[in-house]
Amino acid sequence: MDRIDLFRIFTRVVECANFTRAADTLGVPRSSVSAAVQELEGRVGARLLHRTTRKVSPTRDGIAFYERCQRVIADVEETENLFRQTAAQPSGRLRIDVPGRIGRLIVAPALPDFLDRFPEIDIDLGVTDRAVDLVEDGVDCVLRVGPLSDSGLIARPIGKLPLINVASPAYLARHGTPRTPDDLGGHRAVNYASPSSGRIEDWEWVEDGVLRSVPVRGRVTVNSAEAYIACCLAGLGLIQIPAYDVKRHLEARELVEVMPNHRAEPMPMTLLYPHRRHLSRRLQVFAHWLEALLERNLP
Repeated sequence: MDRIDLFRIFTRVVECANFTRAADTLGVPRSSVSAAVQELEGRVGARLLHRTTRKVSPTRDGIAFYERCQRVIADVEETENLFRQTAAQPSGRLRIDVPGRIGRLIVAPALPDFLDRFPEIDIDLGVTDRAVDLVEDGVDCVLRVGPLSDSGLIARPIGKLPLINVASPAYLARHGTPRTPDDLGGHRAVNYASPSSGRIEDWEWVEDGVLRSVPVRGRVTVNSAEAYIACCLAGLGLIQIPAYDVKRHLEARELVEVMPNHRAEPMPMTLLYPHRRHLSRRLQVFAHWLEALLERNLP
């Protein structure tokens, strides 16, 4: 079998985490996929996959080889299309992952525009607040909001997400309106626990260019943006939230901004890629489209 075909089969197995699913997406027998991986492991002289009855995952060597295979496949695809008339129209499938509410409120409603512009590109859109593993989950790029850990991935900053402080009218009628952070001692917050670490976030604000924080007592702790907003609407306390997330609630006067002069520091937004040297044209055009979309829709 041709080496590039072997590479394509191997990457699909990694992305699907299953021989049968990989075979189905490639339109070939499962036995052919299994034989191709065995042939590839024989050629490179290393075990590339951990195999169980339910799941297949890459070994440490397999992860490194997967990243190399992606780059080689992308190079081959670009080279094949170099002199074709269709080269101006990027094609193929993209696997993207974005945070939950950005995906539902901004990206998904705008996807018809992207698909109309690029009719040869198909999108697998993951919408989740968990930190996906690009290699294990077979994702081409992810949108991350907030500080990044050193992941070894390629990071492309695409702007910042403003945060505001809000409460429900019912909460303010009962507890009064805080004017400055000094007033927070007499108030309650809906506590937000990080889904990844479980750590409860302190209340933050920027004062004279310095980021300050203080814990605010609260009787309810949540670990999702949906629950965070729902508890605030129910009058359970103050929250700090991206402005776009509560735009319609502010317009409907279901929530009210408080302490507008003491906002938290905007959160950075970053696109992360697994490729170090080369991005496919379909990923390039999607990244440009997404950056423009977020710029238009996020205050």
